[in-house]
Amino acid sequence: MSTPDLDLRKLRYFVAVAEELNFGRAAQRLHIAQPVLSRQIRSFETELGTQLFVRSSSGTQLTTAGAQLLQDAKVLLDDAQALRQRLARAAGHTVTVTVGVMAGLRATAAAAAFEAGDPRRRAVVRQIPWQQQAELVRSGEVDVVYAREPVDHRGLGSAPLLEEPMDAVLPADDDLVARASVRLADLASRVLLLPDPAMVPGWQTDLVGPGQRWAPPREEFRTIEDKLEHVAARAGFVILPHSTTAYYRRPDVRAVPIEDLSPSRVTLIWNAATDNPVRDEFVAAALACRDQTT
Repeated sequence: MSTPDLDLRKLRYFVAVAEELNFGRAAQRLHIAQPVLSRQIRSFETELGTQLFVRSSSGTQLTTAGAQLLQDAKVLLDDAQALRQRLARAAGHTVTVTVGVMAGLRATAAAAAFEAGDPRRRAVVRQIPWQQQAELVRSGEVDVVYAREPVDHRGLGSAPLLEEPMDAVLPADDDLVARASVRLADLASRVLLLPDPAMVPGWQTDLVGPGQRWAPPREEFRTIEDKLEHVAARAGFVILPHSTTAYYRRPDVRAVPIEDLSPSRVTLIWNAATDNPVRDEFVAAALACRDQTT
């Protein structure tokens, strides 16, 4: 009878469940959905031809085979990682992780921490558009994205990074720019520039109520610069995360914090369905440096 090949990604999933003895906690640790983890473990058991866990109403326990695999699994995973590093050094290769960031977000600290672990590591950071945040991860064009919510990251690994306040961006001569902050009611008489609210996900749909004036822009917003040009031309105002307004400072517009609007959420996303230990090390570095993201 032939021995099945070990899937190292599933082996890492197994170790997480075996150490936590709880599928929910293991899924959080791996940053994947619990149903995905459960399916992967069942598939792994089928491939190995043996049961690894006993699942009951009282909890999850290792079988005898599972306990033996846990004893050997960490050694196997460490050996696999060491082999990758030895091969890279022998070939003189630089191991690269490609990181996408949204405007105003910084991966500098995470990249420095990641590269400090091995001189042959490199983190290549590139700015990406909002519409392509998840698409670039799924296609493999980037390994990790510092994404701004809302973004459809179903099926992807994800971890929350930070929340930040939202700013109203107004023409520089607007009366409201002299204030330290504003409320949504203060903005109701001004035109909020956004596409059809029915087509806009997340917090923006909450802004278009009976009292808020709004209008679609004269042309599609493709970039932050497009939005700021419309504001500078006094076509209306837009709402952006604080780090974005700080990044795109210009003399003809001003940003004022909004007191009563939910904060913008930044999430780290990656393709957890692919086995990439080097990427995972960058993810760990990014989470450790989350307070240096803006």
